[in-house]
Amino acid sequence: MVEIEGLTKKFGPIIAVDDMTFSVDCGEALCFLGPNGAGKSTAMKMITGFLPPTAGSVTVCGYDIMHHPIEAKRRIGYLPEGAPLYGDMTPLSLLHFVSKIRRLSREQRKRGIEFAIECLHLQNVLHQTIETLSKGYKRRVGLAQAIVHDPDILILDEPTDGLDPNQKHEVRTLLRQMASDKVIIISTHILEEVDEVSNRVIIIAKGRIVADQTPIQLEEQSRFHNAVGIRIPTERIEHCEALLNGIGEVCAVETAIQPSGLSELMAFPTHGCEILDSVRAVINHEGLETAEIFVERGRLDDVFRDLTIGAAQPQQMSALSENH
Repeated sequence: MVEIEGLTKKFGPIIAVDDMTFSVDCGEALCFLGPNGAGKSTAMKMITGFLPPTAGSVTVCGYDIMHHPIEAKRRIGYLPEGAPLYGDMTPLSLLHFVSKIRRLSREQRKRGIEFAIECLHLQNVLHQTIETLSKGYKRRVGLAQAIVHDPDILILDEPTDGLDPNQKHEVRTLLRQMASDKVIIISTHILEEVDEVSNRVIIIAKGRIVADQTPIQLEEQSRFHNAVGIRIPTERIEHCEALLNGIGEVCAVETAIQPSGLSELMAFPTHGCEILDSVRAVINHEGLETAEIFVERGRLDDVFRDLTIGAAQPQQMSALSENH
């Protein structure tokens, strides 16, 4: 439903977006992931027709965004970066305004506005001017105007920016529910958004696509993929480390030693190997008591750094405790 071909944007000598080509079909929730300044927002503006490309094309449901902008934009719901809104309007008046601009019928307006208000929990601020709302509520109003016309395609730039954890969960749940019959493209630098919302990830760095895979495929590229972590009493950690280093499929062992209580080890497998059974066998044979043994799926932040900065630096063992 959305096809991007050779999309490029230059600002003088600066190449903000460099020859991007990809397509997104109905039912796909695509996370457009990259560090700040990677070109995500610039790409979003071109995909939605708000910024003309230097080169390349964007086709939305068969309509070129530059040659047939009205037909293309009719099918898009767009939340721009920063959720720019008319501050002197109320959320209710803004939704009526957007619905009329989009030429919805009276019945469509009624149904769409009620749906947007309910989904984004705007009931308590409907008659308050937008300029007086908190950042989180402004973001929710911005999301409401993006979905009020039930678009085929949702393009959202940092949709959960400014929301509290509960609001983020609600928005991500809503997006998952809507993804089955829509194209959803989300720009974000928040890695947790990838697991919770998307079934496909495009990572960009310096304006170029450096990865286009599923979240699971990306995690499998992490050095932590199938690594085995062990939490064990600190006084036994040296013995345990020696045992793990003796396993043939283990290529490295790293430790996070605590002065007392429980410390952690992470055993990294040789590429393509699964080492859990071997680790358990060694631990059981030696009769070592452990508080926990766990297997890592892989860490997206590890892959993200590698792809966007270059070769990943050795991990600090404090990272062992990030998810445990």
